[in-house]
Amino acid sequence: MVRFAANLTMMFGEEDFLDRFEAAARAGFKGVEYRSPYEFDTREISMRLKDNGLEQVLFNTPAGDWEAGERGTACNPARVEEFREGIARAIENANALGCTQLHCMAGLTPTGFDASNIRATFMENLRFASAEMEKAGIKCLIEMINIRDMPGYYLNRSAQAEEIMAEAAVSNLYIQYDIYHMQIMEGDLAPTIARLLPKIAHMQLADTPGRHEPGTGEINYPFLFGHIDQIGYKGWIGCEYRPASATLDGLGWFTELTV
Repeated sequence: MVRFAANLTMMFGEEDFLDRFEAAARAGFKGVEYRSPYEFDTREISMRLKDNGLEQVLFNTPAGDWEAGERGTACNPARVEEFREGIARAIENANALGCTQLHCMAGLTPTGFDASNIRATFMENLRFASAEMEKAGIKCLIEMINIRDMPGYYLNRSAQAEEIMAEAAVSNLYIQYDIYHMQIMEGDLAPTIARLLPKIAHMQLADTPGRHEPGTGEINYPFLFGHIDQIGYKGWIGCEYRPASATLDGLGWFTELTV
């Protein structure tokens, strides 16, 4: 059966962040993910997880200055040292929270560097990150993100991720497959997920247009959930969507699948 994790960056925004853990548990979620734990004391987050019987499923490696528009540094030749320091920080936080997978954000394609330098930097940073995470028992994930919502994001298609993984040639590198992003960029969701299944460690969802909950847009989620279950996916699906109204009002799709 497909397992769903609440994305606390987007869901339960009616509550302060630390109170969203309890709200997610009350709604029936057993796992949570979010963009970043770095602004909070991990002891406090760990307590919220334990008190509410929740598993910490995923968060991102440091993305730089998010408020200024930065979305990761892994492909930036000028920020290799910062990237590597961020990996150490992410692993430390993951260990404290019992999290066994991290999303390594590629970042926006930087200006002032040729394409070969950018690619080489990304490859070496991924090799470094995957090796360091493997020592800690943590999976290193990369995600393809649509360039409509995030113009200039370096990694944006499935084929590109496959090429990068083949070239990196490391065992501890996996795909974080976001259904919403890939519907926008390439569609053909069911056969692509089936083909990539051995490489997928985590999935995320939202409907399009709007990036709201399943059932609000064009994606046939009842079919897709059945397909994902049938092909044997064992990981989590993070609910990385913006509720169309109050979070609880839009959880009918979740209740139908889990009750």
